[in-house]
Amino acid sequence: MATSAQLSRRSFTQLVGLGAGAALLPVQARGLEERMALRAGAWLEPAKLLPKDPQNLILLNSNENPYGPSPAAREAMIEAHSVACRYPDYHADLIHEKVAAYHGVTPDMVEVTCGSTEVLKVCAMAFLAPGKRLVVADPTFEAMARYAQLAGAEVVKVPCDAAWRHDLEAMAKAAQERPGLVYLCNPNNPTGTLVSRAAIEKFLARMPAESVALVDEAYFHFADDPGYGTLLGSVKAGAKVVVARTFSKIYGMAGLRLGYAVARRDLIERMRPHQVSESWNVMACAAALASLEDKEFVERNRRLNRDARAALAAAMRRRGRGFISSETNFVCVHVGGPVRPVINAFRERGISVGRPFARLDEHIRVSLGTPEEMEKFVAAFDGIVARA
Repeated sequence: MATSAQLSRRSFTQLVGLGAGAALLPVQARGLEERMALRAGAWLEPAKLLPKDPQNLILLNSNENPYGPSPAAREAMIEAHSVACRYPDYHADLIHEKVAAYHGVTPDMVEVTCGSTEVLKVCAMAFLAPGKRLVVADPTFEAMARYAQLAGAEVVKVPCDAAWRHDLEAMAKAAQERPGLVYLCNPNNPTGTLVSRAAIEKFLARMPAESVALVDEAYFHFADDPGYGTLLGSVKAGAKVVVARTFSKIYGMAGLRLGYAVARRDLIERMRPHQVSESWNVMACAAALASLEDKEFVERNRRLNRDARAALAAAMRRRGRGFISSETNFVCVHVGGPVRPVINAFRERGISVGRPFARLDEHIRVSLGTPEEMEKFVAAFDGIVARA
């Protein structure tokens, strides 16, 4: 019989509401997140997998949706095979119009991109240059700072506060000098924390007129905090705000690479010349069009994620391990020592967790997987990390 200190398969399955039929994806991780986990400081360099990697590696490292696209999106992609020989202009026009209608804006306030990461790079190219400043939290998603460096801008990293949230007061002060771009990942990756819509609106009121705020809402759908909200209202009110969204997370389309920006028309016009021409594809556009209609699928994924997050938190509490309270599809767990040996130990057991992050010297970032995957993570955790 399972003890209270164990997270059994039955308890996790009951919490998440799934049977035992969900299979592990037979995939090896070779993407950016994995390369950065394996090699300190790596960005785009290739890296070989560790020699003892199993074929069916459990991927809890890149904040992906383990359940994949909705059935409607899968069907739409099958139908889109018939036009795979054509350029994606028509489908891109449709997704522009659909996203605009979905958010209550005009199509000229939307730009569809190859994942929301392209939004970050385009904004760096459009709004930054030598003599300008990017202000970011520390830690946050690192890609923004790298793109700013490519644009020749100064990067100012403002440490998160004691609760691992954006220190908006300090960021507002930093934004006054050589204003260019402020990046707010909300909820934040890798901490999983958020700041309220009211706090951000107050922050925006203090920004210099020359500054643009880029609000990355990749994890928007997972947040349950009642004070949280999208900044699309500020966009509609005319603020110098770019909201970035993605189909990678809640919609389970990380491998299809589709995202978009919503902003004032003049900001979109400044961004567009820096985008790769026709950076979308018909499969992704078809899947996205179907996904936006599938509200039931979104709510199901939110519930599955919420239950898995609560179950993991409960397991860590029983083990006396601290963690950062998360509003996303990942949790940062305190392991009580340097993280790289812990990451490698999980890898030896066939589980890939998040890479090391600045200021999180003793926390591993664990993406939420299926019930079976999370059971295996907790079992491995017990063999790797001593009880507090």
